[in-house]
Amino acid sequence: MAPVRGTAVQDHVALAEIELCGDLIIAASTTREDRLSPDRIDEVLKLAEERFLEEHGEGAGKSP
Repeated sequence: MAPVRGTAVQDHVALAEIELCGDLIIAASTTREDRLSPDRIDEVLKLAEERFLEEHGEGAGKSP
């Protein structure tokens, strides 16, 4: 049997996408309508972007 090695590699893009999905799921669970409106989706994603920039700085995620 092969020894188990730690392979804790973080894919920051995947983690960010998972967080965005979580934000949208939370927003969807609190809405009274059947679906989130495009405006509400934009609002949720804008708040997520602002939170990301606060945590990582204004230049984060931009190509040089």
